[in-house]
Amino acid sequence: NLKIYTFKAKDILRASGLHLLPKSNDKVESKVVKIEKGKRLSPIILVRTKPGAPLVIADGYHRVCAVFVVDEDAEIPCVIRNLKQ
Repeated sequence: NLKIYTFKAKDILRASGLHLLPKSNDKVESKVVKIEKGKRLSPIILVRTKPGAPLVIADGYHRVCAVFVVDEDAEIPCVIRNLKQ
């Protein structure tokens, strides 16, 4: 039973420390097309390696960038995993 959280695309990118990929990126562009057709994207998987460390986007970086390109304030469903130290 997974708990799904939602965060804005701009907040996920900021928390991860990653840069926005351009819409011209093939994978981002294909996700933008899906969004514009009204298709739902899978939740992204975020991993917290330790308290205070940037979140790692384990799966879904291109999805986050695509959502950001369409609407940076859009909420993205996420699953958060914590690595045990």
